[in-house]
Amino acid sequence: MTSLTMIRAAAGRLHGHARLTPLLNAPLLDRIAGRRIYVKAECLQLTGSFKFRGAWSALTALDPETRARGVIAFSSGNHAQGVAHAAALHGVPAVIVMPADAPAIKIANTRAYGAEVVLYDRTTQDRDAIGTDLASARGLTLIKPYDEPQVIAGQGTTGLEIATQAAEAGIDTATVLTCCGGGGLTAGIALALENTPFHVRPAEPENFDDTARSLAAGRRETNATLTGSICDAIITPSPGQITFPILQRLCGPGLVVTDDQALHAMALAFTHLRIVVEPGGAVALAAAIFGRDLPDTVICTASGGNVDPVLFATTLQRFTDPA
Repeated sequence: MTSLTMIRAAAGRLHGHARLTPLLNAPLLDRIAGRRIYVKAECLQLTGSFKFRGAWSALTALDPETRARGVIAFSSGNHAQGVAHAAALHGVPAVIVMPADAPAIKIANTRAYGAEVVLYDRTTQDRDAIGTDLASARGLTLIKPYDEPQVIAGQGTTGLEIATQAAEAGIDTATVLTCCGGGGLTAGIALALENTPFHVRPAEPENFDDTARSLAAGRRETNATLTGSICDAIITPSPGQITFPILQRLCGPGLVVTDDQALHAMALAFTHLRIVVEPGGAVALAAAIFGRDLPDTVICTASGGNVDPVLFATTLQRFTDPA
């Protein structure tokens, strides 16, 4: 199981390969939210999301012979790009199983990183089964997007950086909001920040709040559907088998935002922080801005920036005040 020792080891392997992303603040954004908000800009990470951390951690944890045979992953786009790029940097093959309705830019970028892309219908086909079958047939190592200890360790390095950067900014205590799908980023950050003054809460899109419902119920809950939200990057069937016990032990109640709030947060992030964030990567910021019963200081992840250009342009036009 993932531990703080594993996270620190992953940080050592990532050093010099992943970017140290900034912790950003904007006074005008604070004024809008009525609280201090610091944004960990993982949208500026290699491949445009935090997923590169977990991919590199998992690949570098493999023995050289196993790694040389190649890897396989399934993802709606961000994990796909992270694994594809990490594999390319190691000179090994990568096969990525992606839903056919994933944003075109994510499919195109995954191929551009050199991976073979296998598309599937997320409403009628089981991506886990497809990935497992291909891995067995080709001798590839499956790198799961969140239910994998070394992936969680890689994502947890984000939490180590948050703790260091918060101290440098003079932040003594804060609630840390994470964009949550299967829980890899949330679990990793929660483990990294255990026994610190920073408390983690997951944020999710409305109607796909399986983690919030699971935490409230004390058992893993499942979403009724896997389509219907603009926040495609964090739509998963349910919290992971490995991640959920970590969330249950270390995280506070989940927060839920609407698609419109996520889009509004995207526009505010660009206007005040000058960063590009995708809808799923903006839910933690949306919760920080629009959520209730939060403390005076909040740190949130902007977990990905791989947004469709047309959607981004229309979002800015809709929510940006011309004045």
